[in-house]
Amino acid sequence: MTYLADVAALTRKDLRVELRAQDTLPAMLLFVLSTLVVFHFALPEGTGEDAAYGLLWVAIVFTALLGLARAWVPEQEHGVFDGLVLAPCDRSAIWVGKTVATLAFLLAAQVVALPAFALFFAPLDAVALVGVLLADIGICAVGSLMAAMAAAGRARELLLPLLLLPLSIPLIVGGVGSAISTEPERYLLLLALYDGIFAVLSWASFEYVVTES
Repeated sequence: MTYLADVAALTRKDLRVELRAQDTLPAMLLFVLSTLVVFHFALPEGTGEDAAYGLLWVAIVFTALLGLARAWVPEQEHGVFDGLVLAPCDRSAIWVGKTVATLAFLLAAQVVALPAFALFFAPLDAVALVGVLLADIGICAVGSLMAAMAAAGRARELLLPLLLLPLSIPLIVGGVGSAISTEPERYLLLLALYDGIFAVLSWASFEYVVTES
């Protein structure tokens, strides 16, 4: 119970910081909407739905990158990171709290982005939305760990995409497949397995990452 209380406290901290500063979420909203509008006017008429779903995932992944790039900035700028590491709580709770907060920001951006995509390109059915949710969990779980690693470096804005984009390929494949395939359950299973495996790996390795940082 103490572990869950620590996670809840860390998540509330991130959400309150964002509500006060309003740096990350407005930028994510503006970016994803601008990206979809640019795609809408740049693509020729008659572009197939398959290509449109691929563009949706380009927008989602890079929007998540924008949020993850800002995820650890307040801790680094104000010296809070060292205090979190020294706090009397399991260090993996820091990762869980950051992952949940980042997921909340990404879902909030998609509340606006997904209806815009349906308006500009193609509708999203319930299976496709489940695929989006599963992929969001994977992106935020792995991305929070990669962002913590990149935050310790000087070129974190460059390092984070290099670390995260290759790991996001299975999520993109699963997300697009769940929307266009005639057997979407195979791709949903791929996303669920990815989430389970990489969430456990990220949770278990976070302590070593912050220790080395």
